[in-house]
Amino acid sequence: MGDDSEWMKLPVDQKCEHKLWKARLSGYEEALKIFQKIKDEKSPEWSKFLGLIKKLVTDSNAVVQLKGLEAALVYVENAHVAGKTTGEVVSGVVSKVFNQPKAKAKELGIEICLMYIEIEKGEAVQEELLKGLDNKNPKIVVACIETLRKALSEFGSKIILLKPIIKVLPKLFESREKAVRDEAKLIAVEIYRWIRDALRPPLQNINSVQLKELEEEWVKLPTGAPKPSRFLRSQQELEAKLEQQQSAGGDAEGGGDDGDEVPQIDAYELLEAVEILSKLPKDFYDKIEAKKWQERKEALEAVEVLVKNPKLEAGDYADLVKALKKVVGKDTNVMLVALAAKCLTGLAVGLRKKFGQYAGHVVPTILEKFKEKKPQVVQALQEAIDAIFLTTTLQNISEDVLAVMDNKNPTIKQQTSLFIARSFRHCTASTLPKSLLKPFCAALLKHINDSAPEVRDAAFEALGTALKVVGEKAVNPFLADVDKLKLDKIKECSEKVELVHGKKAGLAADKKESKPVPGRTATSGAAGDKDTKDISAPKPGPLKKAPTTKAGGPPKKGKPAAPGSTGSAGTKNKKGPETKEIVEPELSIEVCEEKASAVLPATCIQLLDSSNWKERLACMEEFQKAVELMDRTEMPCQALVRMLAKKPGWKETNFQVMQMKLHIVALIAQKGNFSKTSAQIVLDGLVDKIGDVKCGNNAKEAMTAIAEACMLPWTAEQVMSMAFSQKNPKNQSETLNWLSNAIKEFGFSGLNVKAFISNVKTALAATNPAVRTSAITLLGVMYLYVGPSLRMFFEDEKPALLSQIDAEFEKMQGQSPPAPTRGISKHSISGTDEGEDGDEPDEVGTDVVDLLPRTEISDKITSELVSKISDKNWKIRKEGLDEVAGIINEAKFIQPNIGELPTALKGRLNDSNKILVQQTLNILQQLAVAMGPNIKQHVKNLGIPIITVLGDSKNNVRAAALATVNAWAEQTGMKEWLEGEDLSEELKKENPFLRQELLGWLAEKLPTLRSTPTDLILCVPHLYSCLEDRNGDVRKKAQDALPFFMMHLGYEKMAKATGKLKPTSKDQVLAMLEKAKANMPAKPAASAKASSKPMGGSAPAKFQPSSAPVEDSVSSTVEPKPDPKKAKALGVSSKVKSAQGKKVPSKTSLKEDEDKSGPIFIVVPNGKEQRMKDEKGLKVLKWNFTTPRDEYIEQLKTQMSSCVAKWLQDEMFHSDFQHHNKALAVMVDHLESEKEGVIGCLDLILKWLTLRFFDTNTSVLMKALEYLKLLFTLLSEEEYHLTENEASSFIPYLILKVGEPKDVIRKDVRAILNRMCLVYPASKMFPFIMEGTKSKNSKQRAECLEELGCLVESYGMNVCQPTPGKALKEIAIHIGDRDNAVRNAALNTIVTVYNVHGDQVFKLIGTLSEKDMSMLEERIKRSAKRPSAAPVKQVEEKPPRTQSINSNANMLRKGPAEDMSSKLNQARSMSGHPEAAQIVRREFQLDLDEIENDNGTVRCEMPELVQHKLDDIFEPVLIPEPKIRAVSPHFDDMHSNTASTINFIISQVASGDINTSIQALTQIDEVLRQEDKAEAMSGHIDQFLIATFMQLRLIYNTHMADEKLEKDEIIKLYSCIIGNMISLFQIESLAREASTGVLKDLMHGLITLMLDSRIEDLEEGQQVIRSVNLLVVKVLEKSDQTNILSALLVLLQDSLLATASSPKFSELVMKCLWRMVRLLPDTINSINLDRILLDIHIFMKVFPKEKLKQCKSEFPIRTLKTLLHTLCKLKGPKILDHLTMIDNKNESELEAHLCRMMKHSMDQTGSKSDKETEKGASRIDEKSSKAKVNDFLAEIFKKIGSKENTKEGLAELYEYKKKYSDADIEPFLKNSSQFFQSYVERGLRVIEMEREGKGRIPASTGISPQTEVSCMPAPTSTVSSIGNTNGEEVGPSVYLERLKILRQRCGLDNTKQDERPPLTSLLSKPAVPPVASSTDMLHSKLSQLRESREQHQHSDLDSNQTHSSGSVTTSSSSTANIDDLKKRLERIKSSRK
Repeated sequence: MGDDSEWMKLPVDQKCEHKLWKARLSGYEEALKIFQKIKDEKSPEWSKFLGLIKKLVTDSNAVVQLKGLEAALVYVENAHVAGKTTGEVVSGVVSKVFNQPKAKAKELGIEICLMYIEIEKGEAVQEELLKGLDNKNPKIVVACIETLRKALSEFGSKIILLKPIIKVLPKLFESREKAVRDEAKLIAVEIYRWIRDALRPPLQNINSVQLKELEEEWVKLPTGAPKPSRFLRSQQELEAKLEQQQSAGGDAEGGGDDGDEVPQIDAYELLEAVEILSKLPKDFYDKIEAKKWQERKEALEAVEVLVKNPKLEAGDYADLVKALKKVVGKDTNVMLVALAAKCLTGLAVGLRKKFGQYAGHVVPTILEKFKEKKPQVVQALQEAIDAIFLTTTLQNISEDVLAVMDNKNPTIKQQTSLFIARSFRHCTASTLPKSLLKPFCAALLKHINDSAPEVRDAAFEALGTALKVVGEKAVNPFLADVDKLKLDKIKECSEKVELVHGKKAGLAADKKESKPVPGRTATSGAAGDKDTKDISAPKPGPLKKAPTTKAGGPPKKGKPAAPGSTGSAGTKNKKGPETKEIVEPELSIEVCEEKASAVLPATCIQLLDSSNWKERLACMEEFQKAVELMDRTEMPCQALVRMLAKKPGWKETNFQVMQMKLHIVALIAQKGNFSKTSAQIVLDGLVDKIGDVKCGNNAKEAMTAIAEACMLPWTAEQVMSMAFSQKNPKNQSETLNWLSNAIKEFGFSGLNVKAFISNVKTALAATNPAVRTSAITLLGVMYLYVGPSLRMFFEDEKPALLSQIDAEFEKMQGQSPPAPTRGISKHSISGTDEGEDGDEPDEVGTDVVDLLPRTEISDKITSELVSKISDKNWKIRKEGLDEVAGIINEAKFIQPNIGELPTALKGRLNDSNKILVQQTLNILQQLAVAMGPNIKQHVKNLGIPIITVLGDSKNNVRAAALATVNAWAEQTGMKEWLEGEDLSEELKKENPFLRQELLGWLAEKLPTLRSTPTDLILCVPHLYSCLEDRNGDVRKKAQDALPFFMMHLGYEKMAKATGKLKPTSKDQVLAMLEKAKANMPAKPAASAKASSKPMGGSAPAKFQPSSAPVEDSVSSTVEPKPDPKKAKALGVSSKVKSAQGKKVPSKTSLKEDEDKSGPIFIVVPNGKEQRMKDEKGLKVLKWNFTTPRDEYIEQLKTQMSSCVAKWLQDEMFHSDFQHHNKALAVMVDHLESEKEGVIGCLDLILKWLTLRFFDTNTSVLMKALEYLKLLFTLLSEEEYHLTENEASSFIPYLILKVGEPKDVIRKDVRAILNRMCLVYPASKMFPFIMEGTKSKNSKQRAECLEELGCLVESYGMNVCQPTPGKALKEIAIHIGDRDNAVRNAALNTIVTVYNVHGDQVFKLIGTLSEKDMSMLEERIKRSAKRPSAAPVKQVEEKPPRTQSINSNANMLRKGPAEDMSSKLNQARSMSGHPEAAQIVRREFQLDLDEIENDNGTVRCEMPELVQHKLDDIFEPVLIPEPKIRAVSPHFDDMHSNTASTINFIISQVASGDINTSIQALTQIDEVLRQEDKAEAMSGHIDQFLIATFMQLRLIYNTHMADEKLEKDEIIKLYSCIIGNMISLFQIESLAREASTGVLKDLMHGLITLMLDSRIEDLEEGQQVIRSVNLLVVKVLEKSDQTNILSALLVLLQDSLLATASSPKFSELVMKCLWRMVRLLPDTINSINLDRILLDIHIFMKVFPKEKLKQCKSEFPIRTLKTLLHTLCKLKGPKILDHLTMIDNKNESELEAHLCRMMKHSMDQTGSKSDKETEKGASRIDEKSSKAKVNDFLAEIFKKIGSKENTKEGLAELYEYKKKYSDADIEPFLKNSSQFFQSYVERGLRVIEMEREGKGRIPASTGISPQTEVSCMPAPTSTVSSIGNTNGEEVGPSVYLERLKILRQRCGLDNTKQDERPPLTSLLSKPAVPPVASSTDMLHSKLSQLRESREQHQHSDLDSNQTHSSGSVTTSSSSTANIDDLKKRLERIKSSRK
């Protein structure tokens, strides 16, 4: 007992494995309880027991085993993981349970097996049970059979696969054990219950007694269809529904099921295939040719026996079929004919689909043999052809059948019709589309009129069958002309017909037809994609014949047919009014006169032929009135036109009469029921007049009206033939022109291209150039509809002409055909339904391939030629092949019948001589092109053998074979290849070459297909074996192909197919499947079926696919611009487009339609990441080479295969550069629409483009660069950042191209480099470009150095990597370069750095040789010497670089003069560049940007910082924050994203690309128009205005001069700019932000524009100038009045100084000033007079009175006087207080002038203040003393106290105190707080210090007084640069100023910057902007723009944003700087934690 207690303590799992049986029993019992308790099937508990289950069932102790089985059953039933144990448990049950004597054990075993089946593991269970059948123990065998039987009985034949069971049945019946035989009998009965007679053939060879017993059992079975009684888990919901329905009393579902279940098993499938070819008698082929019929009979009988096998193994039956065919066709002995026919029947039945490839050869022979009368022969032939029909499709043999229909022999006609009737029965509405029905109906309609009754009856039967299959709606259009009797007969036949599939004509078709495409109904009108494609064959035949049958129609009815009415019904076979109109009889002239006189006034008819033209004219007028009033139904059109044609008719000499006459013809055609007969009467006359100068237009109108009445196709044909039958070239050219227009108006449907082409050819050969030109124009229009295939007709024209035609086609490329505007309504009214309306014209007009004259070459393929090809001597074989190539070449386009050629060529594909194999492949390639889509029928017998050649060991042979297969597939589409077992048979062959090539090919083709035949699944087992192939390449290719198989078959099917693999393989394959599932691409968009109908009426929709640029060869000149619009016009959303693709029947290359409609880039999730991993892990080559080697190209190709559309990849890797151009054009087209795809494949696209950089062809390179520009613009819009991988594999190669000799290319590359900075940090670009400076190519070195200069200029010194020092040293090396351009570039770059950085540069470059140093110093001096008043003009004179977004920056790079001596430029860079704004030495600067971005490991411990309360600094005075904060973009809002976005958009306004600029303007306009959003622009106004006038300048200098640019584009841009400005200047708060310098330049730009004579010449130019006028007024009214006045004064000064400036310019400036003067009374209080007077002072200094008087015009001096006079009038004596800003007033002419004025105006003596007395001796006039003083001081203190004007107040107080040192301000201070008093004192002290300090500044910077005046005092404090008049926080800035002055006094000013406004106090109101122009500011603005742009892309580099505010300069940004420093320190600290 002790033992017991030990194991009882063990846990369950250990008990279950215990060696004591009791312990195990207890364990199993406990396990059972646990299993029953676990409620959740997905509980993790189950997994713990996974390993036990096998032990449970295989326990050695019988008692324990029983308990184990119970537990196992519960486990399998409830655990979701149980499926994993299937194999081992079931094999355990079979071997260890089924042999147990206990019945209970066996039952439980069977239950477990069935439970596994229920949990979806049927296949595995069945596999184990079938293995059990081979066990030696009969008990086990019996149990296995019983289990299978039960499973079948319960689950049904869908779940249990019968084929493997039936395979072993015969063996079981032979067993020695009776029990086994009995059980076999039971299962046979069960199987019979499910599949009925399909079981008989496999069991026909068992013992006859057993068979008899079986038969008896079978008879007893109930006849109803069996239903499964047990369901899989996944089906159990269905079961529940079923029960509900049954309980409700309905058995509906059951009925539905039968249909499903019964046909599912096909006896054929259950049979074993028999190989018979080897069993043929050895001498068969000799005997069959023997002279004695007995020998031939023996041979045939031998075959007959063999083919009786119900299923034959696939093989090469070509020779056998050929021999049998020969007997059928040629043998004289009818018995043998019947015998051969039986053999063919046997073959067709035994091979089924595999016989399809031979069907085409045999059908014509059999049909022609129907001439035999003997019933047994006829019967044999009928059986044969019916059997053969089932192996192929009606489409494939329709050509042959239709050809036989015209045979004269009535029996043949009869039998063919009967055969068609029988074939139709097997069809469904979808497999018998209209396109196929049409030719058959046309042929059968002939037969119903045949003289032989049997032929008529057969035709009726066939038509009746068709009617039954597709319904009346589809057939009726073809029966429009059939009389009632015959129609009734057809309907009667239709009722008798029994269809194979019942009326539903649906599912069962799958077996016999490869065609049914479910989901389309008979009414859809348009045939589905697949069908339409296959239909190419029948077209040429029937279409040619249809018209001829119709032609005979009308005469039979006794009506004379009008000469033109023939052929009409062929074109449009319709019922309704049209058909009646067509056959209007021709009336005699008498009848016409009679009819006309009834409706026309009598005088009118009499005067028709009067000799006086005036009378004739009057007569015409009456005629016209009468016609206008007539009713349509009453109008006798023919009579009226006959009257018009009556003498003088069309020979009328007076043009007025003639014009009226032609107009009346048009009226009659429009208003009456105008028939072709009437048209015939007038057309000749119209054609004659079409070339007439005066009447031509009227003639054209009349023709158009006739075309509407009688359809364009007919009219056009008549008109063309008439025009070319006469000699007048003017008529010919005008007719062609009319036709070009008409086609655009009417659309192209129904036009007979062939007829036109012959006329066009005549026209092209004309001597008159006008005719040739018109012909070429017409071809251009046709090209829109027909596409590139049109060119085929003209390939033999002279090269010069051909090039003209090509040029015309090129023009049309990318355009879509216009929607038809005429001729629509009538047609659709008369059409029977829209579908038809849409379809038919299609078939007639669209497909050029069908119009090509195809040559019949079968007669040239003689038996001699065939025997030559198969000769033993290779030379003779070669001769034969050469001959074939010659025949095909000569014929160009051939008919599909090529006699014995296929078999002959097939033999050569395995020729021992490889050269011949290659030659054969070339011939087959030719053949595909020559035969077009008709090559389909040869796929099986010739196409598949080509695939076999892919297994050749020679690389070049394989390549040729692949090219051939591709050429074929292009013509046939993929369906033919994938159908049947042929492809899977090829894949089965264990040839590594074949496998890898074939899989590669499939991987290419599958992703482009929308759907595939079900037979694709047959390839999967072989695909799996390839995944484990010994050959690595095969494995790789198989893995690549896996996702594409899965895309079509779905994961489930693929996973199911792994069931048959060995367990180890299975796991591996499943893992691969999982991986493939992740990468599985989406299917190309399927077509929207519904859209086929609505599109019916409009013709062009159908031609679109052929004209859309993607499909056709897109020439390299296509401009990418009209892209988005074009896509809209075409409706090229992939869905609509694919729908259109479907409707186009048999295009030149059908594949184009199906392939090219999908996306070109397939988004593979994580594809890019995976590729990067591979590259990092060195699994693939790193993209790094000097020239690309093959392995790189191959690698790229492989990587692209999964994510680029196959057809595009072919173009991309084609050997011919034109294909690259094509690919680029397509990529440009898809850029916008497939953003995700482009970004997903960006690495690959860039790599491919680097390969293009190594091409020698310039056009490709240009196109590639064009694409790159668009690409980077897109990427920056998408805010994408290039990855390191993308950058490093692309930038170095782009930089190579910067050294191209062609200027255009270099410019483009530079533009791309500029754009790249938006998606890749400039600092990372720097090292790449630096690398480029080491190149041997001097151009490249120079350009790279320039680019480095630009980067430094735009982004500051931080871009220099690794350190500025190292970088500059490297650059400096190039100063000594041999090449002059390189030296200059190096010097310029260093000068640029000098401009940003000052003398520190010399430290950074280190030591240079004396020569180099002197060059550099010289260059720096030179750049400093230019006069500084020039910048504006210089910028203008420099033609800006138009192509770059940074055009503004580039202009400046070479532009403005930089006054180095005064260091003024420092100020302008101050706001843009951090370095300039900081005064700390470089060595001691914190590189905050670096620190902030470095989130890497901590390199150093941060010391604990003492936390000072920085806030205290801000609290010296509690003055409210200046309001202006809201307006200027200080840092808080700069950190927000809006600001950087706006910066970025503004930067694009100045883009050289018009579209970019317009887009940016539109975005800004949107912001400005919405009040709530306009505020966001605050702070960006100057920046925006600068960008705007940069753009104005760019247009003025560059765009307007550019001939190529459309002037409309420019007008559009102007209107955008002006519109934007007007919006801006309506918002006063924003308008006031514009600063003086910017306003000055803006006014300059606007006035220049108003004076631009080039604009006036343009259509809309006047409008533009009017808008500018309006804008100028707005600017004057709304801007800050001080700023605009100041700007205008400076502008006037400049314009008078400049010699080049036109007097008109100055005049307009003065007019603006006059307007300002008029506004002064309202605005005087808001104007800062001190500043204005300073400007006037400067003006007077530059232009003293004497000088002004010398001016040609007196206006300037008058303007000035008027201004001063008005100011004096408005201000009175106070005006003299406003001279504070003028330095030495005593020298100022202004003061004297004002004093004079004051004296003049008042009698007061004593002017206001003056500085004449040094000590401030001037006094206030006694009279106005006290009161005035008090008022004055009160006003000053008011200002000091106000938030806005505090500084101004302090400045005025200071001035006042200085003037009146004895003045007492005490009383004003007394009442205020201590705080306020100390604030005032401190303020005054600061001003004093500053003013005193100011005296020394000029000395230290060495500005001569002269320059100071001319260049204007000073750079910008925020105050000036943004017009921020008073926005300073007082506190810190005061201290900062003080500190600066102190530093300067101590000589610490190491930045050499003059940052202080020298002439004004910082606290006084306005600092003055640099008057020279705003170029200085501009410079800084641009650097900000650029910077903001970089920031926009890298918003993470917040640090940069510190510098991008348009206005922050040291003087104003103090608080913000402190703020910012705090923020940054916080951030750095937090990132270090």
